[in-house]
Amino acid sequence: MTDTPLRIGNREFGSRLMLGTGKFSSNENMRAALDASGAEIVTVALRRADLTGGHDQSANILDFIDPEQYLILPNTSGACTAEEAVRLARLAVAAGLPNWIKLEIHPDAQYLMPDPIETLKAAEILVKEGFTVLPYINADPVLAKRLQEVGTAAVMPLGAPIGTNKGVITEELINIIIEQACVPVVVDAGIGAPSHAAKAMEMGADAVLVNTAIAAAGNPAAMAQAFALACKAGREGYMAGLPAISKQAVATSPLTSFLRK
Repeated sequence: MTDTPLRIGNREFGSRLMLGTGKFSSNENMRAALDASGAEIVTVALRRADLTGGHDQSANILDFIDPEQYLILPNTSGACTAEEAVRLARLAVAAGLPNWIKLEIHPDAQYLMPDPIETLKAAEILVKEGFTVLPYINADPVLAKRLQEVGTAAVMPLGAPIGTNKGVITEELINIIIEQACVPVVVDAGIGAPSHAAKAMEMGADAVLVNTAIAAAGNPAAMAQAFALACKAGREGYMAGLPAISKQAVATSPLTSFLRK
């Protein structure tokens, strides 16, 4: 089987694993995990990046991510309104980062659930301003369609709440989003094990974004490699054509006619 590259906006990518950069015990561990993952897209919270042009390696995460090797995808984590998210996106471009944005708006500090109304509002503004927008959303098929209609380059439904490691508990809704999608679907949040990533890819997701499960692992680089393998296996399983699920047992070597004879 020959796969096609992942295409988002005007760019193509060989890897279908994206990595987040929060929660690592050190920037050195983060860099090792990025190298081991084979990822080509790395998301960075703008609130953790030094946009002043300084190069304090103890404070600036961007000094540990090679922009020649990775597409740095700024995210608006921490924004509570569309206005805040748009302002952060504009600041990122002004500081020299790509005009790509992972749009995150979650005013709920306890569960970090994305705000659908503010997300759609911000997406409309940013798309008109020429940003390549990847919105993080609840697994809401109606919202996913609306975002695609306004021109987002992908949709990123959550598999489970951020950092919970519960896996793809929104499976049925993500299946609908995938079925209706005309842009890539990236399962983001809640993926806590390589098997969860493989599951998402087997469902037909175009990519997954993983952070906590790798950053909090005993060996982040080894876990990143495991996720890379899981994404590849899940994708190949999807392309090969998974068999239908049966409610009853079906013998792999039927003997009925043989015994009757």
